Amino acid sequence: MKLFFTAKPKATAAGILIEFFGEAQSWRETNDILEPLVELIRLIRPLNIKDEQKVDLQEMISFLKQNFSCRKQLSIYLKEIFKDRKFNKILSDAAILQDVDFIFEVKKRIFAKFLPYQPQKDTLEYVLNQVFYLANDAIWLNRIPLSQLSELYELLKFKSIYESMETNSVLSEVLIAEHLLIQRISGRASETDVIKMVPEFEDLESPFSAFEQELYLIEERIRTSGKHYIASDDISFSQLLVLQKQCEGFVDKAFHNSSKYGISLRVNQNLLKIRQQLVRLKFLISLLTVDTEKDKKNNGIALALELIRFNCYKNNVRKFIGESTQLISYEITQHTAKTGEHYITEGRKEYFKMFRTALGGGFIVGILCVIKVLLSKADTSFFGHAFLYSMNYAFGFIAIYILGFTLATKQPAMTASALIRALEEGVVQEGKGAEKHKAFAVLFARVFRSQFIAFVGNVLMAFPVSLLGIWLIDYFLHYNIAATKWESLLIDLSPIHSLAIFHAAIAGVFLFLSGIISGSVANRDKHNQVYFRITEHPFLKRNFGKTRTVKLAKLYEKRWAGVISNFWFGVFMGSTASIGLFLGLNLDIRHITFGSGNLALALYGANYKVSHSMLFWGVFGIGIIGLVNFIVSFSLSLGLAFRSRAISLFELRFVTISIWNHFKAKPMSFFFPTEKKTHNLIIDKETNS
Repeated sequence: MKLFFTAKPKATAAGILIEFFGEAQSWRETNDILEPLVELIRLIRPLNIKDEQKVDLQEMISFLKQNFSCRKQLSIYLKEIFKDRKFNKILSDAAILQDVDFIFEVKKRIFAKFLPYQPQKDTLEYVLNQVFYLANDAIWLNRIPLSQLSELYELLKFKSIYESMETNSVLSEVLIAEHLLIQRISGRASETDVIKMVPEFEDLESPFSAFEQELYLIEERIRTSGKHYIASDDISFSQLLVLQKQCEGFVDKAFHNSSKYGISLRVNQNLLKIRQQLVRLKFLISLLTVDTEKDKKNNGIALALELIRFNCYKNNVRKFIGESTQLISYEITQHTAKTGEHYITEGRKEYFKMFRTALGGGFIVGILCVIKVLLSKADTSFFGHAFLYSMNYAFGFIAIYILGFTLATKQPAMTASALIRALEEGVVQEGKGAEKHKAFAVLFARVFRSQFIAFVGNVLMAFPVSLLGIWLIDYFLHYNIAATKWESLLIDLSPIHSLAIFHAAIAGVFLFLSGIISGSVANRDKHNQVYFRITEHPFLKRNFGKTRTVKLAKLYEKRWAGVISNFWFGVFMGSTASIGLFLGLNLDIRHITFGSGNLALALYGANYKVSHSMLFWGVFGIGIIGLVNFIVSFSLSLGLAFRSRAISLFELRFVTISIWNHFKAKPMSFFFPTEKKTHNLIIDKETNS
């Protein structure tokens, strides 16, 4: 017995129109009034939106021209669906921040992705949620030629949005949304934290109040006039545009002042919400002007497309996070860029100074390695070991920082921001194009050799100090502390016998996070005016005197962010292994300088009886660990710095080519200072200003 399968004919827009709007008029009998529109849009919607350059509706338009009854029924159907639908909430709320609490807003949007909020059925938002429910629907709709949309507008005999000002009419809903937006903007712009960002406006009349008053006057004219619109060259409308520019200038000035006063995430969200509302208001007031009859139709089409776009993007998480964190990340990377400038050597004097400070860092790390082995013998819980290891690392890193020594792997997170700052502001010769990238490559070579000599200094000193420490303990106490641990210490360094590369990557992430913490603390203290608070603290001035109080404030301003950063870096490094044991996961950290110290401890613990194979993989592993430490922390910091300055990642292609060409031309400059000393490549905007 043979089975024959006949392919189901592909549905077309014309077929849907005949089915629902033909002689049978089946749309009137459907259980769900939106079903015909949902099916029609599903057929029009392209399968692959990215590859579609244009969405063509000419076939459907031609069909409607030839079928008067279908066209008439479709017109009646659409007018029935959209009649008296409220939509002011879409205009005032959709795709605009609803809460200045960043975490709450992210959670709300993610939840809405999986279980969308459904408004009342009498609203336009409900219709759009059911019909244009995909986030990218707005993209393909904007690829429909305006001429075709205009033709559909005429064919279906849509009324002008300016015909009525009755309740629930289109123009009435637009004016309600404008009222809501300007009231919210005025209130939020008057908050203390926002005004503090723009002291220039303290003695001036609020541009938002003036904008609100002028908008009300124009709206009153529109309500009472028979035309329900004004001309674009109207004097009152021109004044409204001037006031709108002043409001935008207020927000721009507040964001600009963040480099001077710092900025908190809450204030950033407030300013971002005001900016989004001003952009929305700018679109809405443009609908109030009409110069020709064609403008009426175009404004109606533009409003429809924007309503769909706003509704599609209301739960966009990626855009929200990007907008919310860009300025904060910029301020953080500005701090790390300034710090990173100190880690970039130029001449021989700076190069060997970096080597000496790296030797100091290696000296302290060598001691920390010995102390950690001693702490591992303490009889305590996972938490106890995590606390002891964390404090060992934390106080050691703080000591390195306070004494002015260098821990090599701390540099990449700082120098990456300095590099991007140089690329953004312009480097030597203020070159453009190839010249700019070539100069950037020279700066990168200086960064790389600074990392190289810091690695060398750390590793060369950590090894003998750890060896000396374990020998002294054995000599005076007759106890080899690494006798039972030497094998694990050696295996942990091998990239083929352990997860050393993965663990080195974890350390790279922590190095990146420590840079973020440093910049975040510096930005927060600047915003909260901590330096000024300390200098004017009445108790401190009375008991320590003004001079000492100012010194204390300067010391705090200069050092505190670094102290906190190093403390948390120590906590991250010291608690990872214990957390891994608690969770049953193979988590740990590998750091090049500690790897050098641990190799010395392992050799002494084994009484130097180690196979050549294990010794090779141990030494080789130290180099690999250092490379991974550098690559991970530098890459993450570079990515953040690129994003914070809105520089396209496409720029990396040209930068990479320039760096490679410079390496081929002068490979030794990546390891030793070969060129003559010139002026600093990094331009400091604040200094220039």
